[in-house]
Formats: sequence, C-alpha cells, structure tokens
Amino acid sequence: MASTMETSLVARALTMAIGRRHPPPGLLHHSDRGSQYASQTYQALLQRHHMIGSMSRRGNCWDNAVVERVFRSVKHEGLGDTAKEQPSETVKSTVIDYMEMFYNSHRLHSTLGYLSPNAVEAQAQGLTPQPVGTRGGDLSMPDEEIVR
Repeated sequence: MASTMETSLVARALTMAIGRRHPPPGLLHHSDRGSQYASQTYQALLQRHHMIGSMSRRGNCWDNAVVERVFRSVKHEGLGDTAKEQPSETVKSTVIDYMEMFYNSHRLHSTLGYLSPNAVEAQAQGLTPQPVGTRGGDLSMPDEEIVR
C-alpha cells in the first residue's frame, strides 16, 4: 500500500502474489485500464510468468464489479469509519490483517458458491489453503527484485 499508485507498486504486488500463490501458466489476470497495468514493465511481468492480461472496457465499471465489491468490504468491514483519522501504517496493518486473517479465509461469497476465496483456490488447484492467521509479505522489496 502507498499514497500513490505507480507501476513499481503494482508490479511489486504482482511479484509478491506470484511468489506466494505460484499461479499456473495461462492464468487470466484482469485489471482496470490504469496506466500502471498497461505499462511495459507490468505487461512484461505478466508475459514472463505466462499470464494472460485482460482489461476492463473503457468506461464500464461492471467489468470489475467483483473487485469493486472487495474494496467495499475492506472499507466497510475491515476499516470502518475511523480509517481517515488513523496513521497510514495503522490503516495498512488493518487492511493486511483483514484480508489475510478474515476475508480470504473466512468471508463467504455468493459469486464463489458461498465459499471463501481460499477454499475456491484450494479446490481449483488441489491445494491446502494457508492456515488462518498467517501474514503476507510486504511490498518493500526493491524495484530490481520485480523483474526476474
């Protein structure tokens, strides 16, 4: 998380996700049309890891409706009304805890057949979900670590 959304931030996030989840070749990676996701650096990272990039149609928020719902859940369930008064490090820690310790492992979704994201991933890949309460890595890796 950062105060600005630059290519290096989203590339580090994708690199972290790839390292943690080891997606299979051909994974469909959907994003909005932000310049960070359209950048040569980000597109090269997708290609290097054999991912298929997909972007929302211009001006069509419905293409990304599920992700927008995730953001709503983070804002209303994870952060509550006090986020604006909290230091950025507190907000960052709260979001990470919410996503890792509740949302991915416990929150049920109608679009996922009333399963959690971790349960769906485990079914799809034949994996055992990560134990509840584990924390993810951070996005503080140097930029040169992004492009391997």
